[in-house]
Amino acid sequence: MPITLGAPVHEHITDAIKAPDLLRLSDNVVLARFETLKVYAALGAVRTLLERGTVQPGQTLVDSSSGIYALALAMACHRYGLNCHIVASTTVDATMRAQLEILGATVDQMPPSKDLRLDQEGRVRRVRQLLAERPGLHWMRQYHDGVHYTGYREFADLVHRALPGVPLTVVGAVGTGSSSGGLVEALRGRGRDVRLLGLQPFGSVTFGSEGFSDPEAIIAGIGSSIPFDNVRHDLYDTLHWLDFRHAMAGAVGLLREHAVFAGLSTGAAHLVAGWEAIRDPGRTHLVIGADTGHRYTERVFARHHEALDPRALKPHQITSLGDLALPWSAMEWRRRRYDVRQPAVPPQGTASLAAVTKEDQAS
Repeated sequence: MPITLGAPVHEHITDAIKAPDLLRLSDNVVLARFETLKVYAALGAVRTLLERGTVQPGQTLVDSSSGIYALALAMACHRYGLNCHIVASTTVDATMRAQLEILGATVDQMPPSKDLRLDQEGRVRRVRQLLAERPGLHWMRQYHDGVHYTGYREFADLVHRALPGVPLTVVGAVGTGSSSGGLVEALRGRGRDVRLLGLQPFGSVTFGSEGFSDPEAIIAGIGSSIPFDNVRHDLYDTLHWLDFRHAMAGAVGLLREHAVFAGLSTGAAHLVAGWEAIRDPGRTHLVIGADTGHRYTERVFARHHEALDPRALKPHQITSLGDLALPWSAMEWRRRRYDVRQPAVPPQGTASLAAVTKEDQAS
């Protein structure tokens, strides 16, 4: 007689790890905890590019990454018979680099730098240099190519089934824009009542905090020193900007309260969701937990005795980018468009809404 298994037997590890574990943190807060969130993005993008004939089996895919996407792309290439080259951030640790190399990826890593802006800009310059030297490479452009939205439709299907019929507020790092944007676009396309709440570190151009500096900022991957075309600003209802200390408080608090070991962006989202859930108890707040906490062990979790008490923290609520202030600010964004190519925050921390389009100012 055939043996019926209670769980699926997967053909590749990417199928096993792409879906998150869903954990209820409170009555109206649910965590979607990923081992590697961007497996959805990489699998969906690579599969779509192969189906379109844009890339061919055996071709080399290249991109810049602070870590999570690098591993996801290497695994997608492993699955589909493609070569992979990563231009890695200085924040990519030895454990991550070893995994990439064993998976067959070649790695260029940026030299040590205390300035993540220079690190990110240097990575993009290196990718362009490689493309000039090796015309057969395909640049994945995770920051700009909308093909990365496609994989998150599957995540949206999972959320739709797991949390049916309730108004949702998705809380997650903005990053490249694809994960939260792809999830929310797909859910709204189903007619769901979905608000999107984005998290930013200070110093990111994505939502106008580039005039600020957070000396301890190591929240890799959730902000940017360059414009990302995959960030669709008019998808966002609310924005929160947090410094390192607040993200650390959220990450340590998540482990202490719920035994969940997750990264800094997840910690920041956990802190913000807790505050928002009290203010809006009628909505279910879905926290996006992009990765585990392993790459933050020494710089965050080993310093847990320094962590602030999350219960004592609250944001500075603002109505204009001109009022942005460290260490935590929150603003109703109201799905406005935004032109990041115009400077929004001069170096002294003063700001204006000059970068908001005229039609948005009129509204």
